[in-house]
This record gives sequence, C-alpha cells and structure tokens, in this order.
Amino acid sequence: MYQSLVKIKSVIVSQSSRKHIASLNIFRKLSSDEQYKIKEEFHGRPLYLDVQATTPLDPRVLDAMMPYFTHYYGNPHSRTHAYGWEAEAAMEKAREYIADIIGANPKEIIFTSGATESNNIAVKGVARFYGAKKKHIITTQTEHKCVLDSCRALEAEGFTITYLPVQQNGIISMEDLDRAITPETSLVSIMTVNNEIGVKQPVAEIGALCKQKKVFFHTDAAQAVGKVPLDVNEMNIDLMSISGHKIYGPKGWYA
Repeated sequence: MYQSLVKIKSVIVSQSSRKHIASLNIFRKLSSDEQYKIKEEFHGRPLYLDVQATTPLDPRVLDAMMPYFTHYYGNPHSRTHAYGWEAEAAMEKAREYIADIIGANPKEIIFTSGATESNNIAVKGVARFYGAKKKHIITTQTEHKCVLDSCRALEAEGFTITYLPVQQNGIISMEDLDRAITPETSLVSIMTVNNEIGVKQPVAEIGALCKQKKVFFHTDAAQAVGKVPLDVNEMNIDLMSISGHKIYGPKGWYA
C-alpha cells in the first residue's frame, strides 16, 4: 500500500495526464481501507466538479423542505384531515412552480422517483398506447442509457427502433430525422442537452417537425431545465423528463 501511495503522490505532482490516469487505475485496485488512508494523506476533499451528475442541495431548498419533515408530514392523498390537506396544497404549489419553468399546465406535471422512471414512462408508455398500430420509434445513438435501454426492451417486444447518428458537432441532422419518420412512427425521443458532451439539440425544430408529421415528441431535459429557456407549448414538446437533483434540489424528486 505504501508503494501505491508513493506512486499516486508522485503522479499528481508531475501534472502528466497519462500518468494521472495511471494513478487512478492504481487507486481503484486498492481496498476501501487503503483508499481511505490515502485520502487522509491528502488532507481534505477534492474540488467537486461533477455537477452534471448531481448537485449539492441548495440550503434554501432544505429550509423550504424541513417543515414537511417535522411538522407538515401528512400524506397528500389523505383527504379527511388537515395534515393531508396541507401536504396536498404544498404538492400542488410545487406543480405550479415546475409548470411555470417549462410553460406547462400544472395538471400536466406528474411526479416520479427519478428521471429514469420518467423516461421509461414516456418511451414505453407511448409505445404501448399505440401497441400494434404504430410500432416504430426514433431516438439517437447518443441518448441517455435509460432511454436506449427502454428502446432495446421494446425491440425485444417486436418494436422497430431507429437510432439516428449525430453529426461531428453532436447535433442530429433534421433531414435524417425527416426521412426516418414513417406512418408507423409513434414517438421521437431526443434529449434537449446531452449529459456527456453538453450539446443542445434543436428541440423547437424537432417539435415542429413532429407536430407536422403527427408524431409524439419526448425530450429528456434533465440537463436543460433551469439552464436554458424551455417552453413545452412553443417548442411543441409532448412529453418532457426533468430532474430535481440536477438543479440543486433533493434526490428522489423528478417529473
């Protein structure tokens, strides 16, 4: 373990990218106890830059949430007492806030346990709504894994999936999308902002084309809400998935 620590320290000081990667590989092979001891040697924690994966909870959000853990803790579906009414009122107010951000009607907001669940509901929900009537779905090769997994699951059920490539700039070709849509197409699912390379797809153009072709349009906007302007009506977005913990909210709260 001591030799591993010496190697890792020397690599970090050297500022070499190749050697830094080598040090990470050494670190990953160590036991959890050895990793902890090495972390102690460096005094403190590293600077957190992985905010595309998750964000810390904003203290203001925590302050707003705390009363509902300690005082207003009723079940929002309990209709016969004040505790339930208070919780339901808070939940409906939350719907209004979210709807205002994306230009939706509060009644259109559905809370889920995660963006993965939201994406699954959207992709599989539209597919199963049409069933055998329309068995073709279009997505991209660079979608989030949960969308791609949903599409593969549907392929196993007999659906046809078109995985559009992206251009060198990471953006889809609208011509390719137009050609891919057929009378059998029920859904186009293309994320707003990519979670790995950060490119923003032309969702307004995609939405307009889908509306023209009478095809549902779903977008995974987990990396977009709160960062770029969004309006589901102006952009002709039928289904949108969003994530609370990407914008300094709590984990487990999505829509």
